[in-house]
Amino acid sequence: MAPMRATAPLRKIAPVDVGATLRVVSPASYASPDRADQGIQRLRKLGFNPQLAANTQTRGPLFFAGTPEQRLADLHAAFADPAASFVASVRGGYGSNYLLESLDLPLIGKHAKPFFAYSDLTGLQLHLLDRLGIPAFHGPMVAADFGVEDGVHLASFRSALAGEAYSLGPAEGLRTLKPGTVRGTLYGGCLSILVAMIGTPWEPSMEDKLLFLEDTGARPYQIDRMLWQLRHAGKFEGVRGIIFGEMLDCASPGADPGLLDDVIVHFFRELDIPIAIGLRSGHVSRQNVTLKFGGVAELRASSEPELHLFEPVVTS
Repeated sequence: MAPMRATAPLRKIAPVDVGATLRVVSPASYASPDRADQGIQRLRKLGFNPQLAANTQTRGPLFFAGTPEQRLADLHAAFADPAASFVASVRGGYGSNYLLESLDLPLIGKHAKPFFAYSDLTGLQLHLLDRLGIPAFHGPMVAADFGVEDGVHLASFRSALAGEAYSLGPAEGLRTLKPGTVRGTLYGGCLSILVAMIGTPWEPSMEDKLLFLEDTGARPYQIDRMLWQLRHAGKFEGVRGIIFGEMLDCASPGADPGLLDDVIVHFFRELDIPIAIGLRSGHVSRQNVTLKFGGVAELRASSEPELHLFEPVVTS
């Protein structure tokens, strides 16, 4: 079991107004040009000024959007750009792990700003949160979400950029598996990426948090296996509550539709914490909700569950 590491105090990011410039980067895989163009146009219609990084539309080698050096240079330039108020990934896919060992943390820390991503980018976002205190904006990406009709939950996106408190509930898919109320630091991301980081120098500090876990295309027994690994890596020590995402396509063909719910309740049967599921953030069917990891949140798991996200209270 890896020892718990001290994490940086949370930094309060400056609010972002409509009309702001954002830099669009591809730290992992490349996107369909059509989807990327549609996402760019949608952001412009919303009043933002998206600017593509040099290698955003690079295709290859393999499934990567350029070499690690190209992708890293784009990410560094996006954070360092004084005209850009925030950064957004074009999509996830695979490959951002290759950037971790060469990140220029002092440069990124000097130019801290919101970074919108999820999926494969979970490890990168949490590393910046743990080491630099930069809140992770687990929310819509340019091609993956802005590039499709009804792909973005605009209320949470705008509130997160403005630094406002906001609440989510059944309208955003949230439902209760184990009742209770708890407050804590919201933290997490894509379950399979969290598991892949265990035992590496970039292992996330999940302990003592209000966890959000989501994934796509994993069958219930695979979800159980990943939870088992996290438990035996000590990652559920002191965890205050757990919120699962929509868990898109995480079902076994021919099995009871409620099997995943049963798996989760059974797995955490000895842990006396509230648990909810269904929140549409990350891999979702529609209206991707923005979550702010590193900020304080409160889960009220009841017949009408609510997740309240408060403004960060610790400043740099």
